[in-house]
Amino acid sequence: MQQVFRVATHGQGLYEFTRSVSEWLRTEGVKQGLLTLFVRHTSCSLLIQENADPEVQTDLRNFFQRLVPPTTDASMSYLTHTYEGPDDMPAHIKAAMMPVSLSIPVMNGQLALGSWQGIYLFEHRDHPHQRQIAAHISA
Repeated sequence: MQQVFRVATHGQGLYEFTRSVSEWLRTEGVKQGLLTLFVRHTSCSLLIQENADPEVQTDLRNFFQRLVPPTTDASMSYLTHTYEGPDDMPAHIKAAMMPVSLSIPVMNGQLALGSWQGIYLFEHRDHPHQRQIAAHISA
């Protein structure tokens, strides 16, 4: 069973789509299996992260912004891939550092996430994008 989820972004940050995945599982009647999610882009990532306190998302975005600043920052002057904007190559670096796929067990029709866990697309680009995440359930 497969599905493509679409997540609209409006700049760098974490975008939760746990509810969409849970609703799809419920609609399809999936009781158990292994869910694989794969983002079909090279400048964003997938994360399982805390969904209770939005400060966690803010801190993660700020940390990665400091770790890999835009190419306009003097510390990034060695980069050569700059023609798509100062956020593009740093976005590729961030995506190379973080997961682009996730595996989540499905048990009793529910994602086997912890109490405070959610599924996020981590957008690394400044401008809005329509991102696609391919989903596959294995029994």
